Amino acid sequence: MKTILDFKPILFFLIVLSFTSCEELVQIDTPNYQITSEVVFSDIETARSAVQGIYNELFNTAFSNGGTNSVTVISGLSADELKSLRPTDRSYMDFYENEIQTTNTRNLNLWSSAYKIIYMSNSLLDGISNSTGIEAVSLAELKGEAKFTRAFSYFYLVNLYGEVPLILTKDYRENALADSNTKQEIYEQIINDLQEAVELLPQSYRNQDRINVNQSVAKALLARVQLYLKNWEEAELLSTQVISQTDTYEILEDLDQVFLANSREAIWQISPAGRGGSLTQTKEGAAFIFHPFISSLTHVALTDDLVNSFDLEDQRQSKWIGFHSRSENYHAFKYKDRNSSDNLTEYSMVIRLSEMYLIRAEARLMQSNLPGAIADLDVIKARAGLPIISEFRPNMDGEELMDEVIEERRKELFTEWGHRWLDLKRTERSDAVLAPIKPDWEATDRLYPIPAEERMKNPNLNQNPGY
Repeated sequence: MKTILDFKPILFFLIVLSFTSCEELVQIDTPNYQITSEVVFSDIETARSAVQGIYNELFNTAFSNGGTNSVTVISGLSADELKSLRPTDRSYMDFYENEIQTTNTRNLNLWSSAYKIIYMSNSLLDGISNSTGIEAVSLAELKGEAKFTRAFSYFYLVNLYGEVPLILTKDYRENALADSNTKQEIYEQIINDLQEAVELLPQSYRNQDRINVNQSVAKALLARVQLYLKNWEEAELLSTQVISQTDTYEILEDLDQVFLANSREAIWQISPAGRGGSLTQTKEGAAFIFHPFISSLTHVALTDDLVNSFDLEDQRQSKWIGFHSRSENYHAFKYKDRNSSDNLTEYSMVIRLSEMYLIRAEARLMQSNLPGAIADLDVIKARAGLPIISEFRPNMDGEELMDEVIEERRKELFTEWGHRWLDLKRTERSDAVLAPIKPDWEATDRLYPIPAEERMKNPNLNQNPGY
């Protein structure tokens, strides 16, 4: 793992990230260590700048930025959503063929970038714990944000890699040789962090901008976590609490409006403004939409299997899928802006309201509340322009209804944060779905390998089976 040499440079790093781009950051001189924890956490505005540095890094760093090395793209290749348009590029083909080498640089970037956010969150929490110059209410909010970003990062690490080191301090000496923790231990920490965040965070968004997490954001991620752990009652309760915030959230009828900045369907978004400079489009737009003149700049496209799964009347097919005639490939078109330099209209969507309806539908189904599950699925189907279940198949049994839940999750959440890949794994459908279309598929492919470089640094890291 990448080490953190001292808390002071990390605080400098957080502050700088709140004002500069990643590209600019790599060119700055080594910090002079004059910004100390006492300075940062003696003033609320400076402390908030440190938190903003984490939000900015979420847009810049590999696993969370929506770009070509993000969870969205890499997991889409691993599942049945995306295909690689670069057959000679093994860094992509490893994931597409589910034959990942332990030396794969994209895999290393996923791992190390998630831990970077964790280290930054831990450093912020350490500074908060030693602060005496900021009022308690403001400190609580900052702590809630740091707890959330740490839990968010661990959610992806545990689902992509399984057992990983649970790092809760900024002490690089302790972290450098940390053993891996069990999935149960990691999930317990995620739940603890999110439950604490719910208590600490405000109900409203700061400055009415949905790029800062609030209480509902923490509840939404916690609802997802409880769903993954099959805690159906908790998943239903939490998703209901978010859905009930009708003054803040709603399912938008116009599919072209969903991914706009501060969309009322958005629960949490990441702003491209965190990139700095003049390039302010989302990286999803740049990754998925074909360049108008140089199509080879686009690395991935939608699989025919995904495109063909949509009914002709499904509005998501016509609104959220584009076709590039020159290469004869389909591409995700949820984001419309590929390369804007002066008009920031879209934010990267992380969590949105439709996922809450799908979580609640599944949780209700698993508690034998089939009418409730159907009602939630019908919200998603109706918006897509499809016949609703309650009118056409109200007597659908539980097994058929579960198939509907998984299929609607596939069509609603495609190319968003690896939902399809994680859904296939958590519902134990990976073998049935992927083995027929992936010639080299093996059950052990459900987890990515621990990067070889990290195991060289830390001999206490065990490799996942199959690698």
